[in-house]
Amino acid sequence: MTTPMRIGVIGVGKIAEQYFAQIPKLSNLELVAVADVNAERADEVAREQHVEALSVDALLADARIDAVLNLTIPAAHVEIGLRAIAAGKHVFAEKPLGLNVAESAELLRAADAAGLRVGSAPDTVLGTGVQTARNLLDHGAIGAPVGAAAHWSSPGHESWHPSPQFYYQPGGGPLFDMGPYYLTTLITMFGPVVSVAGSVSTSDRSRSIGSGPLQGTPLDVSIDTHISAILFHESGVSSTVTMSFDIWQSRAPMIEIYGTAGTISVADPNRFDDPTEVWTTDHPEWRVVPQSGGYADAGRGVGLSDMARGIETGRPHRASGDLAFHVLEIMEAVIIAGRERRVVELVSTTERPESVPAGSRPDQW
Repeated sequence: MTTPMRIGVIGVGKIAEQYFAQIPKLSNLELVAVADVNAERADEVAREQHVEALSVDALLADARIDAVLNLTIPAAHVEIGLRAIAAGKHVFAEKPLGLNVAESAELLRAADAAGLRVGSAPDTVLGTGVQTARNLLDHGAIGAPVGAAAHWSSPGHESWHPSPQFYYQPGGGPLFDMGPYYLTTLITMFGPVVSVAGSVSTSDRSRSIGSGPLQGTPLDVSIDTHISAILFHESGVSSTVTMSFDIWQSRAPMIEIYGTAGTISVADPNRFDDPTEVWTTDHPEWRVVPQSGGYADAGRGVGLSDMARGIETGRPHRASGDLAFHVLEIMEAVIIAGRERRVVELVSTTERPESVPAGSRPDQW
């Protein structure tokens, strides 16, 4: 880019630390200012990052800022996004895109009308782990794809998070919190989903905060804590997904892809560069494969850099609002399918994101 995209960050909680570690490494991004409802926290972070701390209103009105990196809680994603769009700024948000399809559709419509871009996490799928698996699949390393299985589980985030209440409210839970990593990976592999079936439940286990100043505080649970789903992809492949806050331990693989001539064990989709393994009929043992795709040495923020590059070149960006919207509709449909015990047809679709060639950088072309 001739000049970097100038970024204002709204919401400087724990996840922001990972973005701040990566943004200085990306030549097409420049951090300008931060804002948070906790002004003291914003001041502290601004000093650490050598930028200005502004109020949310002031940041949105600041003409220097080209794009807002929205790291607020899920309940505020659409509200802040709409305000940023109204202020003439592009938006990249943490996942999920919003709490529901209806409000998130409004965000995408507003951006489209204004000629602005919307991007959304996860951008972990742009790293070498998932992209190496994508390269293996695209080059027929395991023959024709037959299906896939995805699994993520824990006993609940209260075991480690000092303030986990929002994980048990709408917009949280295992599906909305961790599901975007896995569903985005499955779409990256097989393309959009046309229908889903599901099963959902909420355990009666009592929960309380396990650490920090609120330790021992009971948690009210208003989300489904155990979800199983079958996704039917437009490509003809089906995948199964399990997301749970009710499993103490598991040996289930995170994501496996099954083909007519082998199996790919996909890297952790919540990380950028974990190893990918493959087993094939002509080499019948598990082996780690060399990196063959993805942004190397990536971290949270490469999706924003990829979006900035797309704006500069006029090309689509990979971690797009349309992709995040499709993931959100899948999650919403899984909940409906589970509660009503039926198959739900999806309305939205999305393009299978372009693969990331090995050795490329999001800020150079």
